[in-house]
Amino acid sequence: MTDRPSGSTIRQPDAQVRRVLERAELDGVELIRFLYADHGGVIRGKAASRSRLAERVGTGIGHTVAMMAMNMLDQLQEVEQLGPVGEVRIVPDPATYVPLPYAPGAAAMLSDLRLPDGSPWAVCPRTFLKEAVDALAAEGYALQAAFEPEFTLGRRLPDPSGGPDRLAPLDDTLCYAGTGFDTAHDYVMALVQAMETQGLRVEHYHPELGHGQQELTIRHAPALRAADNHVLYRETVRGVAIRMSLWASLAPKPIADQAGNGTHLHLSLWRGGENVFAAPGGARDAFIAGLLAHLPALTALTCGSVNSFRRLAPRMWSSAYAVYGPDNREAAVRVCSPLGESGEPNLELKPSDSSANPYLSLGAVIHAGLDGIRRGLHPGEAVDVDPDTRPGRYPRLPSSLEEALDALEADDVLMEALGPLRGAAYLAVKRSEARAFALQDAAYELFHHFRVF
Repeated sequence: MTDRPSGSTIRQPDAQVRRVLERAELDGVELIRFLYADHGGVIRGKAASRSRLAERVGTGIGHTVAMMAMNMLDQLQEVEQLGPVGEVRIVPDPATYVPLPYAPGAAAMLSDLRLPDGSPWAVCPRTFLKEAVDALAAEGYALQAAFEPEFTLGRRLPDPSGGPDRLAPLDDTLCYAGTGFDTAHDYVMALVQAMETQGLRVEHYHPELGHGQQELTIRHAPALRAADNHVLYRETVRGVAIRMSLWASLAPKPIADQAGNGTHLHLSLWRGGENVFAAPGGARDAFIAGLLAHLPALTALTCGSVNSFRRLAPRMWSSAYAVYGPDNREAAVRVCSPLGESGEPNLELKPSDSSANPYLSLGAVIHAGLDGIRRGLHPGEAVDVDPDTRPGRYPRLPSSLEEALDALEADDVLMEALGPLRGAAYLAVKRSEARAFALQDAAYELFHHFRVF
């Protein structure tokens, strides 16, 4: 990405703006949401009216810098340069325009946070991912990615004893069971239609292990588009549910005694039109080694909530050890076998969930893998057993958000990639969440996570 010179204004090509205006009119849209993801992993934004859209696509919408120091409980943290003084612009990317089928009359665009002169802001998460993609391209590589989310479908009910609301799952059917398909059918069909309307190509769907748990996956895409897609996915899953008087949560562990919701991250690395993960050795092994080397720190970004660590435990098929292996679903990095002769090999990062900011998560994964390639790291031997059956042999992932944040703060590669202001803000926001939830009981934690995510 090329920085704009100081004093320049934010302008988009007239033809691109006209296409967005024409689509908004054709779609009967009156409000267009400019969306971004914050350090708490929350999707936030502001909306422009169609009558001002031509102007706002160019100028963005004004926004306080302090919002990137806000945690998921809407508690503002003291971070230097992110207080009451200072302004950025929420600047939409017209290429991401989609109508919102679950919100008639509304549309959305994914957005960058920019300084008033139009230059990139050092705290913008979407810019962080763009810079990671550029760093990968400078080495001759391109990344394809897909987030593979699970979520819990149910109803939000008041607690009879007066405590926080609870999430009552839609059903108690079995994993992959036909009755699970039937129970959620109307919702899932509306969800599929909403996804396809927004250009999110649905690949697979099934009812999962937990009560009310669903898994619906969409097609892989270049890294930036994949993260954009995941923001739209999260909004759509919840929006369709609300429209149908249901509640959907992508929180890692919305119900304490049920299976957790992962968002496994699938990756393939390309060079000169060839998938370099197609064969062991070389860049594939070095990329895996980079992930493993930085995994304790990465976990703070890919599993970015207190609630995440209810899910990351041994024998939970969520990964709890920093190992890799072919089709090993207890390994942090699974080397996936291709589907058929035309399928492409890919890696699956299992310690990943939807409480993470997808731009920071995927950007950090790229930096970790790239560090492995640059240093020619080797991942060691693949693990073909459940690592928990070999006590003390394999390194354990962090068991709490605090432990993961300590690892991140000590990781020079990832902290340098984040930059001083973004790194300080992220640590402040996440440490504040850890402190806040430590003072409360489990019901409080579960409620706030299923409510937000």
